[in-house]
Amino acid sequence: MSENNGKVKENIKKNQKITTADIVVVALSTALIAVCSWISIPMAVPFTLQTFAVFAVAGLFGAKRGTLSVLVYILLAVIGVPVLAGMKGGFDKIIGSTGGYIVGFVFIAVIVGFVSDKFHRKALPLVVAMLVGLAVCYAFGTAWFMFVYARTSGAVGLGTVLGWCVVPFIIPDCVKIACAVILSNRVGSKLAVSD
Repeated sequence: MSENNGKVKENIKKNQKITTADIVVVALSTALIAVCSWISIPMAVPFTLQTFAVFAVAGLFGAKRGTLSVLVYILLAVIGVPVLAGMKGGFDKIIGSTGGYIVGFVFIAVIVGFVSDKFHRKALPLVVAMLVGLAVCYAFGTAWFMFVYARTSGAVGLGTVLGWCVVPFIIPDCVKIACAVILSNRVGSKLAVSD
């Protein structure tokens, strides 16, 4: 009888969509993204470590956990928890002109997480996935920015928006990708959190 109970418990565990380990990883990953969004590196155009955290979380923990972490992060921002850069939050920040770049983190998490799962955190596939994810995030965020800006302030050219919102961040984001790939590749295989 106890053997049957053990099999039933094992089947229930296999069929669970979200495990306790998932909840812990998502909570810690969401906190990491928030903390990294508060860290601002002063340069000609200041930037945060927010995208680094998104790359690292998706690279380390895969599509399911990485995407859930980003979604929880965005949900916290929407309800007003100050998890965004500059310790800000609120629905108005998400639907504002730069909110598309934050929503674009979901694309990064899905793309990077999928490749991380499929290729077991190998460096070259991760680099390609992070670059593709970043390009999709840039494209989505830029289109969003142009739409919102046109509704609130008037039309603006693509070149101008790229100059404001993308070009200054390309090199810092590439550095973040390099760091996230190294972290995901070297540390990921040593993590004790079961899949």
